[in-house]
Amino acid sequence: MQKSRLPLPEIGVTLAGLALLAALVLAVDPLREAAGAAVQGDNAEVRHQIDRLGAAAPFLILALTLLHAVVFYPAEIVDAAAGYAFGFPPALALMMVGWLLSGLICWAVGRHVARPLLDRWFGGERFERIEAMIDRGGATLLLAARLIPILPFSVVSYAAGAARVPAWRFAWTTVVGYLPITAITVYLGSRLEGLSVTDPAVLGSAAAILALLGAGHWGMRRQSRRSRARAEPERSGSSSGA
Repeated sequence: MQKSRLPLPEIGVTLAGLALLAALVLAVDPLREAAGAAVQGDNAEVRHQIDRLGAAAPFLILALTLLHAVVFYPAEIVDAAAGYAFGFPPALALMMVGWLLSGLICWAVGRHVARPLLDRWFGGERFERIEAMIDRGGATLLLAARLIPILPFSVVSYAAGAARVPAWRFAWTTVVGYLPITAITVYLGSRLEGLSVTDPAVLGSAAAILALLGAGHWGMRRQSRRSRARAEPERSGSSSGA
């Protein structure tokens, strides 16, 4: 079996993007400090750097979401800081734009760089089976993956790109599926100063997160059963044809 070509132009563009992002982090002090604080889970320091930038703070938020494509940190740290700084409606809109852009970058790298390399190194047939499984799962599987807060946002995006999920399907399922957990975290951030453990907002948010976990888990299991059911006739047909 002939190996697929190396995606050299795509690799070059990806490396150039990483170099540019690294240069920005090193050159812009608030971004460097905020990125380090996000990795350490220091919400107060992220908020401080947002306040420090004033009117330019939304660009810091967007830069942090793009940085999340290569530096995995708890996304909720930035969500909550944005909610605290801008209030619920503006922060929610800003975060959803940022996460969609970050997700699309990961999707593009997964599709145009990761997938050709994986095909070359491990063989295309293995990943074609995974691609077929994700394709059978459709939008339901993607939504379920987004609804589970413990699944890393960037990893899901890279996987969707590598599995050649259509861009439009990836985009709308990312927005719809990631909106609930983002809204909860941004809202909690916007209420940060007056929150207590017994606050109804905290209790309601905790219940909502548990509900999201349950819904995502149920969706994944349901779609897995459907995929297996659809795959059985295909395997039976292949066996009888042989």
